[in-house]
Amino acid sequence: MSAPARRGRDRRARTLPAHPGAPYADGRPTVAVVGGGIAGLAAATALAERGVSVTLYEREPYVGGRVGGWPTRLRDGSTVTMSRGFHAFFRQYYNLRGLLRRTDPALARLTALPDYPLLHADGLRDSFRHVPRTPPWSAVGFVALSRSFRLRDLPAMDPVAALPLLDVRVPEVYDRLDGVSAYDFLDLVGFPLRARHLAFEVFSRSFFADPKELSAAEMALMFHIYFLGSAEGLLFDVPRSPFPDALWEPLVGYLRRRDADVRTGTAVEHIAPQRGGGFQVADDRDERWYDAVVLALDTAGLRDLVARSEGLGDTPWRERVARLGTAPSFLVTRLWLDRPVAPDRPGFLGTSGFGGLDNISVLDRWEDESARWAARTGGSVVELHAYAVASAASRDVEEKRLVEQLRHVYPETRAATVVDVRHEWREDCPMFPVGGYADRPTTRTSHPGLVVAGDLVRTDLPVALMERAATTGFLAANALLERWGVRGQTLWTVPDRGRNALLRRLAARAER
Repeated sequence: MSAPARRGRDRRARTLPAHPGAPYADGRPTVAVVGGGIAGLAAATALAERGVSVTLYEREPYVGGRVGGWPTRLRDGSTVTMSRGFHAFFRQYYNLRGLLRRTDPALARLTALPDYPLLHADGLRDSFRHVPRTPPWSAVGFVALSRSFRLRDLPAMDPVAALPLLDVRVPEVYDRLDGVSAYDFLDLVGFPLRARHLAFEVFSRSFFADPKELSAAEMALMFHIYFLGSAEGLLFDVPRSPFPDALWEPLVGYLRRRDADVRTGTAVEHIAPQRGGGFQVADDRDERWYDAVVLALDTAGLRDLVARSEGLGDTPWRERVARLGTAPSFLVTRLWLDRPVAPDRPGFLGTSGFGGLDNISVLDRWEDESARWAARTGGSVVELHAYAVASAASRDVEEKRLVEQLRHVYPETRAATVVDVRHEWREDCPMFPVGGYADRPTTRTSHPGLVVAGDLVRTDLPVALMERAATTGFLAANALLERWGVRGQTLWTVPDRGRNALLRRLAARAER
């Protein structure tokens, strides 16, 4: 039951030891985990491993949440797996990778992409392949190697305004920067426009938000996690197989071997705290009673369930949940083409300046199911992302524009026939707006038996995106295990402050 080893390269990665306690729960307490995404799976795993009786509720017929997948049948008769799009598994994602190691100790079901290339419509290209991984040489190397960030740009920058990036701490970074947008902060710093479009926009839009709406604190935290705070670098891994095969079906089997009840296709309608303790959980089929509840839902799901569950939480908490917003719509278009893209095309390409197109993935470069389809048909499987699509945009028009942008970036696809296509429109990612940090829920609530997990959760740890989901899932489980006197899950994060003492002192001087 010991926590999986960190197994990263950064010797300064921070460990958060598990709280002490008994190895297993006494009396087998019962917990309902509502939501089967990464956060819910992490919470369910940590609880089931300690002898807790877990029921995992997921309204979709599959688990994995925004990293889930489902079968679909193409016009050529092939049955393939569709998903909500590409996800990068960075080496900084210690807790997510620890979750996956439960069923894949060597992470053999992940494979490394050799580069993280970026392309702007004006022809500028950048790459992180040869950038050193250890700060501060990572920043020095990026400036030296980048075509978009040039040495002659440095004198125009305001070094004092940029100092907060050198010593990012949580929650202090929110105190300093949550009232400013990412776009305005980069203006204050004087960050070169060319590099801003190519590098920072690619990252900020990974939050599915326009940089003018995104909190600068969230962007600064991202900069710390992936660049100045961690020695793991900016290259990443991807699953060798579709998400269900590579990630979640093995983990569901792991949970069931520990007597967890995984109930997919089951939506929770209402939760009622009981006067004598515990909770009544009603789904669309029956009602059950539990000692505790983990809410691991997306923003809209949490907001709606709390609104339907009148007695859940105290009034200030309910009001904060009701104010939570979602990021704008995003579009994932997957194309099955009758011919291959050029052999030198990367597996993943970040783009900027091509209308709504934010990145291109050539799935048959790494995913076995897509590679088999491409080998059999002589074609290719290509995926396109458009983040933060304007609310007034016509979906039909945006879908057509996205495909046209592909043909502009990869001209050889102009001659390709589309064997089949899937367009996935979603609007369920959390929004991290300017000034919104205080409204986000924390793991713990006013009720000791009610905890919250997910990438929307506010935590005093330097984590984001999928890693925030996994980490808060484990934190939610730890809160319940501690209540029952049971040993928790050891966690890891990137360093919780700037790595260089001199730079930290400079940042501290700027705060005064």
